[in-house]
Amino acid sequence: MDNYVSTQSVQVKEQNRFLARVYGWMAIALLISAATAFSTAYYARINYTFARSLFGMGYLVLVIAELALVWWLSASIRKISTFAATIGFLSYSVLNGITLASIFFVYRLDSIVSIFGISALMFGAMAVYGANTKQNIMSFGRYFSMALIGILIASLVNLFLRSSGLTWLISIGTVILFTGLTAYDSQKMLRVSQMAQNTDVFKKASIIGALELYLDFINIFLSLLRLFGRRD
Repeated sequence: MDNYVSTQSVQVKEQNRFLARVYGWMAIALLISAATAFSTAYYARINYTFARSLFGMGYLVLVIAELALVWWLSASIRKISTFAATIGFLSYSVLNGITLASIFFVYRLDSIVSIFGISALMFGAMAVYGANTKQNIMSFGRYFSMALIGILIASLVNLFLRSSGLTWLISIGTVILFTGLTAYDSQKMLRVSQMAQNTDVFKKASIIGALELYLDFINIFLSLLRLFGRRD
């Protein structure tokens, strides 16, 4: 009986340690992105040449680099070291921070801060729901995937149409989708944590989990900003 209780205690500690890593890495990435975005925007305001390169072809290069880095992390996570996964994740947060600098040239600072706070509240509420609900949110995975593909296709089409109405609909759909994905990913991380061990496999899993939750938050934030952000 004592051995069983001891084993359970160890597993609970490993579970809590894994979840702490996931949300800890996510918080670190958000702080890095926020600091990078603000610093980049400040430097761009005082350096015209840098601003032109950043918001010209440089922006497209950064976006491609971000997509490539996410793909590489997801595809190679089993093969690469924990150190390489960590560097890749932190590098992504820096790159994303640079691209996010553009919002400081479009929206008012007070609007950015308030919507960031609203996004954090929404994210937190759905993360708590996903971790505590008895409903099996995992069964919705294929529907989330279909909705994500639909939004990506609509976004590509709107690059050519430049329809404000379609942009509005895409933003609403993105908020709904990634709010649901927050609950989905939170429940998924909770289930993974129930098997967690203090090994490199689970350390890397915590980084991928942090990346997924980071992307959920960023998409909620940017969509709410497009919907409700007050422009300069």
